[in-house]
Amino acid sequence: MSDKISANKYAVPALERAHAVLLELSEHRGGMRLTDLSRRLGVNKSSMFCLLKTMESLGWVEKSSDDVYTLGSALAAFGSTFFRGQALIDRFYRTAVETRDRLGETIQLARLEGADVFYLAKLEAPFPVQIASEPGMRFPAHATGLGKALLATLADDEVRKRLSDPLPRLTPATIGTVTELLDELADVRRQGVAFDREEAVIGFRCAAAPVFGPDGRAVAAVSVSMPRHHWEQKRDAAVREIRALAQRLSVNANV
Repeated sequence: MSDKISANKYAVPALERAHAVLLELSEHRGGMRLTDLSRRLGVNKSSMFCLLKTMESLGWVEKSSDDVYTLGSALAAFGSTFFRGQALIDRFYRTAVETRDRLGETIQLARLEGADVFYLAKLEAPFPVQIASEPGMRFPAHATGLGKALLATLADDEVRKRLSDPLPRLTPATIGTVTELLDELADVRRQGVAFDREEAVIGFRCAAAPVFGPDGRAVAAVSVSMPRHHWEQKRDAAVREIRALAQRLSVNANV
């Protein structure tokens, strides 16, 4: 921790430590105790105590009755403001409602970041089984329809720079090599739509299409996801609707 702080002479060490605490807590959903955070980050217990007390007073962290720290509610407010403040995300929430209602399935928006997709927005389907992905989460791009829709807009050489073998498998259906992925991306380019055939989550399938900005480059992608038993009946409608939604969002799309 001290090496990272000293590397930037303009950095504020307390803020860097607070940032490190938030990252640790985001990776441990069950929470962490002061002693665990102190050991993980190499910060002495008295300094960590003062830091956590300050963060707790700001709502950045919360402490349970058994002294376990978790992320605080203030971060949710920050995240909500950030996501909904983006022009494309705002357009998504206004435009995708009709698509969600016509299909009765979950609609999502994401962008490509390196080898991952970063989820930006989500409109849930009106049924009790919910998809695990949420705004702010990341998934390997090769394992999702959203990711494949976006990777297909890149040249093969760029895809090879971002991904290397072996590709991590999230389910038995996940593509395992870059060669296999490139073959599928060629199909995506021809069809204008990408599919996730239970490659990210067993039991769920999806169709996705890219959203283009004014310069013609893909800035995001939208998808419709549904349980396997809905897929055969709704597949054609899902492809048609998600292509149409992507086209509507591509008008003046900016993120």
